[in-house]
Amino acid sequence: MQQSTVSLSGLALQKFKNNFWSVLSLGLIVVCGLIALFAYILAPDDSQNANQMHLSIHSKPPGFKVGILSVPNEISTQQSVFSKLFFGNKNSAWEYPYEKLKFTATEVIVFPYMSDKDLKGVPKRILLSRFPEGSTEDSIKEVYANERSFILGTDKYGRDLLSRLLIGSRISFSIGFVAVLISLLIGVLLGALAGYFGGTIDVVIMWVINVVWSIPTLLLVIAITLALGKGLWQVFVAVGLTMWVEVARVVRGQVLSIKQQQYVTAAVTLGYSHARTLWYHVLPNSIAPVIVIAAANFASAILIESGLSFLGIGAQPPVPSWGSMIKDHYSYIILGKAYLAVAPGVAIMLLVMAFMLLGNGIRDALDVKG
Repeated sequence: MQQSTVSLSGLALQKFKNNFWSVLSLGLIVVCGLIALFAYILAPDDSQNANQMHLSIHSKPPGFKVGILSVPNEISTQQSVFSKLFFGNKNSAWEYPYEKLKFTATEVIVFPYMSDKDLKGVPKRILLSRFPEGSTEDSIKEVYANERSFILGTDKYGRDLLSRLLIGSRISFSIGFVAVLISLLIGVLLGALAGYFGGTIDVVIMWVINVVWSIPTLLLVIAITLALGKGLWQVFVAVGLTMWVEVARVVRGQVLSIKQQQYVTAAVTLGYSHARTLWYHVLPNSIAPVIVIAAANFASAILIESGLSFLGIGAQPPVPSWGSMIKDHYSYIILGKAYLAVAPGVAIMLLVMAFMLLGNGIRDALDVKG
C-alpha cells in the first residue's frame, strides 16, 4: 500500500492553517496592508495627507452631515495617476461648509455653517468664473455642492477622521517593514559572524550587543532621532537601529549549535569558503526563529513609532500618524469626545495584536516538538 509523504514545510503550513487566531490575524494584516496601499482611493478626503481643514465643523460626532461646496483649485499642477494613488491629490478643491447658497449673475454667495445657531458667519462671495466655463446654478449645485457624511466625525481641525485613520495606516506599515528590514540585515549579519567565527570577533560583537541592549529602547530611539533630525525616514532608521540586538543574539545561538553539525563540517572539509558555508548551510537552518522575532519586532516598531509621534518627535504634521492623532485628542476624553483618541488607539491595538498572534502561530507551526 502506497503511503503519501508530507514535507516538513507542508506539515508546518497545515499546523498554521489549523490555528484559527493566526489565520484571522494574517487576514487582518493583509486587509490593513491593502487599505494602506490604496488609502487615497478609499479615503473620503483624497487631498494630500487628508489635510482639508474646516474649523467651523471641528470635533463633530460620527455620522455628522453638512453641505460642502467644492471650488476648483485655481493653481493646478500636472500629476500622474501613480502620484495621486501614493501621494494624494495635490490639486484638491477649496471646500466651504455651508448652511445655504445664494446665486447672483456673477457670484455664488456661501452662507457658512456655524455650530452655534445664534451666531452668523460672514458670507463668502465666490465668482462664477472659478467654476468651469458654462457652469449654471443647477450644474454647480449638482456637481460641486453636495451633502457630505463624516462616518467617524471630524478632528479638532475639522478634518475627516476616517481619512486620517486610513492614510495613517501607511506610517505604521512603513515603519514596521523598514525597521524590521534594517534589524534583520544588521542582526543576522553580526549574529552569524559572532556564532560562526567565535573568538575575538564573538567577544567584540557580544560587547556591542550588550551595550546596546542595556540602553532603554525608547531612550535610544529618541537619542538617534534627535541626532539624525526630525522626520519620517529618520524615525524609520532610528527604530531599526535599536531592534537588531535580539535578532543578533538569537542568530548567534542558532549558528553556534548548527556549526557543530556534520554537514557543516563536511562543507568545510570539502574546501567551501566560509561565506558559502554560512549562506547555503548555516543560515537556512537558523532562519525559523528569526521569522518569529521579525513578526514581534513589527509589532514593537508600530508601538515605538506611535510613542515617538505622541511625544512629538515622530512623523511631523500634517502627515497623519496614529500616535500623533492620540496626542492631539487625548484631552478630549474628559470632554465627552473620547472617540477622537480611542479610534486611533484601537487601530494600533488591533494591528499590534494581529502581528503578535501571527508570530505565535508561526512559532507553533515551526515547533518540531509539537
